[in-house]
Amino acid sequence: MSDTPPKDAAERGENTLDEAMDQVDPATEPGLAEELEQERAREEALAVEESGDRWRDAFRRIASGGWAVSLGAVLLAVIAGSLMIVVTDENVQATAQYFFARPQDMLAAVGQAVGGAYSALFQGAVYNFNADDFATGIRPLTQTLTNATPLVAAGLGVAVAFKAGLFNIGGQGQMLMAATAAGWIGFGVTGLPFPIHLLVALVAGLLAGALWAGIAGLLRARTGAHEVIVTIMLNYVAFYLLSYFLATPGLMQAPGSANPKTPPMQESAILPPLLGDRYPLHWGFVLMLVAVAIVWWLLNRSAVGFSYRAVGENPRAARVAGIDVSRATVSVMLVAGALVGLAGVTQVLGTSTTGFSSDVDAGIGFDAITVALLGNSNPIGVLGAGILFGGFKAGGSAMQASQGIPIEIVLVVQSLIVLFIAAPPLVRAIFRLPQPGSTPKKKRSKAAAKEVSA
Repeated sequence: MSDTPPKDAAERGENTLDEAMDQVDPATEPGLAEELEQERAREEALAVEESGDRWRDAFRRIASGGWAVSLGAVLLAVIAGSLMIVVTDENVQATAQYFFARPQDMLAAVGQAVGGAYSALFQGAVYNFNADDFATGIRPLTQTLTNATPLVAAGLGVAVAFKAGLFNIGGQGQMLMAATAAGWIGFGVTGLPFPIHLLVALVAGLLAGALWAGIAGLLRARTGAHEVIVTIMLNYVAFYLLSYFLATPGLMQAPGSANPKTPPMQESAILPPLLGDRYPLHWGFVLMLVAVAIVWWLLNRSAVGFSYRAVGENPRAARVAGIDVSRATVSVMLVAGALVGLAGVTQVLGTSTTGFSSDVDAGIGFDAITVALLGNSNPIGVLGAGILFGGFKAGGSAMQASQGIPIEIVLVVQSLIVLFIAAPPLVRAIFRLPQPGSTPKKKRSKAAAKEVSA
């Protein structure tokens, strides 16, 4: 054996770890030999991790996230929509009769049907390649963003409630009450200049939506009434209340008209165009983006957002930790109602400025539930989901007009997205996605295996 201890030589860098192990006699120095063996095993495991396992672990974490399920649900729904397009296409049906004689005809018809449908959907939602110039071709994208504005705002309201463990199904009623308040200020109040009039109408709409949702939150906090039942009933109350206002002369019905519709909004209360008069996009889109940023900060960087998430995870544990669950329940419904109210405000002050009726919500209150689910109740996810559904709405009409495909297929695709979102295990099984929180089995070096066996 060398005069210099192997361990000291290894520390001084005079010999490598393998050389040091060669100099150790396990029979005479078993403790030192075991220590060096463990050190080599750790180095080999670290080398394996740095060479490949780290990237595999990162990919596994990404694939096990909620966004992967959302993306898989969209993909499955699009595939199902493609099958429906193929089944309902007349050319495909005609070529299917002699499929075994000339299969290429049917395959070509299938490609033409599906490709033409989604090409029309893209050109109606993103960019029209048949336009004469770029300014005209980009108009479909502005329509998509216009459609997405109330969807994202209302989806944020549903998502915030979801984070606190509450199901805000009252988006329709909150939108109608916000539209009623903002619309009445918009056409009924005179003498206010442009910025002031718009701000007053905007604040009135947000407060109306917040108070309407706050009723459900207060009843849940004080009496234990389930918010799903309360919000659904409030939807009917809001609908018939607005219908009464619109059918009564002197309240909200346009003067000299028997139709249940309001007068047009005054110019000083209208959200101005964002990109000029030739595009439908207005400044409500900017307000929606500001709302996304505020909700992200609220949920991820504020103490109030932490209390919401704590109550949503476990109300009893949150109460033991000193969080006022009742106050959190009421406040989160107020915030949710204000966000949904923003959707109603953008509808009457930005989209339907010539007057509105009781269908001003356009089903957005219920579509917001789908948007929140698809976005995994994350503000950024809700933004992406809202833009996707806004594109479906804008491109569906173009697909029907140019290809003769029923627009109901787009509605079926949206419904299938909800179905697949509600069944994450099915989506994970189809795409072989890892379960959240699972960890892969790490490789062990031969030295580590030998140590374990010993």
